[in-house]
Amino acid sequence: MPPKRKTKTTKKNPEKIENDLEAKYKRSVLDVAILQDHIALQSESVKMVQSNRMDLRRRMRHAEQKLQHERQDHRDVNSDLSRQYKTMQTELTNKVKRMEKEVSQLSEELVLCQDELSKEKREREQLEWEKDATIADLQHKLDNMETDYEKILHENLDSLTSQLSVAQQGWEDKSTTIHQNYKELLSEFGLNARHI
Repeated sequence: MPPKRKTKTTKKNPEKIENDLEAKYKRSVLDVAILQDHIALQSESVKMVQSNRMDLRRRMRHAEQKLQHERQDHRDVNSDLSRQYKTMQTELTNKVKRMEKEVSQLSEELVLCQDELSKEKREREQLEWEKDATIADLQHKLDNMETDYEKILHENLDSLTSQLSVAQQGWEDKSTTIHQNYKELLSEFGLNARHI
């Protein structure tokens, strides 16, 4: 066990007591001021919360009205879109029927055109074959004519060459005779043909 402490009993000084009371009073006044400030802040907060609550209620009412208008607009738009969809569906169905009919007609026309094209191709091939045969025949005739003309030309040239040869021989004989005559004439005059 711990030893017992001896406590001193002192008498409090009246001045000290008065100072303590004054300090307590000041502290109490300060506490009261703090509490009053706190109450004022709480009052302001309560007023602000009430103001915010009223503002939120007003905004909520406005939002509800806006939502109702949007719902009504949505219903109107849905109704209009449904009507437009039905109209478009009817138009599209009619268009599909028209186009199916048109496709059927075009298919028939295509078959006819393909038949005509095949016929035209056969006719063209026949014409080309006939043309090629004619060209080959004409080419053969042209080759024969060319050969004939060559033959005629060679014969004529040979004939002309022989005629020229005969003529040349005649001219040479004639020129030799003329030359001899001139030589004799010159020598009669006493001139030598080599010096002239």
